[in-house]
Formats: sequence, structure tokens, C-alpha cells
Amino acid sequence: MVLCVDDKGGIQALDRTQPILPMRPGQVERRTHDYVRNGITDLFAALNLATGEVIHQLRPQHRAEEFKKFLVAIDRAVPEGFDAHVVLDNSSIHKTPAINKWLLRHPRFVFHFTPTSSSWMNLVERWFAELTRRLLQRSAHRSVNDLTKNLRAWIATWNENPRPFVWQKTADEILDSLAGYLQRISDAGH
Repeated sequence: MVLCVDDKGGIQALDRTQPILPMRPGQVERRTHDYVRNGITDLFAALNLATGEVIHQLRPQHRAEEFKKFLVAIDRAVPEGFDAHVVLDNSSIHKTPAINKWLLRHPRFVFHFTPTSSSWMNLVERWFAELTRRLLQRSAHRSVNDLTKNLRAWIATWNENPRPFVWQKTADEILDSLAGYLQRISDAGH
């Protein structure tokens, strides 16, 4: 099983200073530019690459200790007999001695680190973009409890009809595009 894993840290429970005015015919949604901060939460997520289903945990912080607890949750969720190939970034919380010790005791887990500055390669980042666009950008939360309740509900709705993300370009098309970009920026100095 391939799982794309990361955390979305510091999700703020923001509330507008005035109520959001909904769209009406001929008028866009309106909201104030200022807001009140009501605390934060961190979301750990594991996107099943084949099904689009998401395993998640909400935590008040995102340290190695919380990441290890999330690995335990993933271990419980992955059926026996399956290896868990985990795609993740090079964050320091993913490489602590405690995490390495946990991995030694759980040999079915194999970590695959994305190259530095290549978060786009981890498809859970695409899922985070959906979460942001569909829930977080247009929401207001008066408390962290309100925010976590809405996050759990949104994720539960997602998991009722999960959709895997599918690359639209082939690897060759992506590499050609990258080669063209690198050529343009190397020629820019001449």
C-alpha cells in the first residue's frame, strides 16, 4: 500500500469580525478583511494513493512525538499482510532517533523521501490544496473545537466517496517541461 503522508501545521481557527455575507444574484460573497485568531491545530494526513482515502489525526502540535503517534494510527489502519510504502518530505520530525527506532520495530513500513523543494511530488499536498480551497478559505471558526469538528466532518465526507488523484501528464512530459524551464532560466543571465 502506498501512502502519501504529511502534516498541515498551524491551521488557524479564524473568525471574521463581521458575518460573511453570502452570494446573491449579481453579487459576490462579501467578507471583512480583518479577523480574530482563536488558536491553531495541526493535521496529519495519509492519502492512500490507490483509493484516495485519507487517514488523519488532529493534534495541537507537530513534533516527532505526534508523528510517531500518527504512524501507530497508520499501522492500525493498514491491513495485515500489506507493506506500507510511505512517501514523505525530509522534515526533521520524520528522521529522529525515536522514529528510526519505531521503523526498526515495524519492518513493513518503508519510507520514501521526496527530494528537497519537491513537495508537489507528494500527492497529499494536492489533497491539502482541496481541503484549503473547499473548506478553509471560506470558513470562519470561533474556536479550535469548532475548527476540528469541521475538519473531521469534511474528511469523513471525503472518505465516503474518496477519489485518487491521477497525474495528467506522463513522466516524460513533466521532465520535458522541466528541461525547458531549466534551459530558460540558464539562458536568462546571458
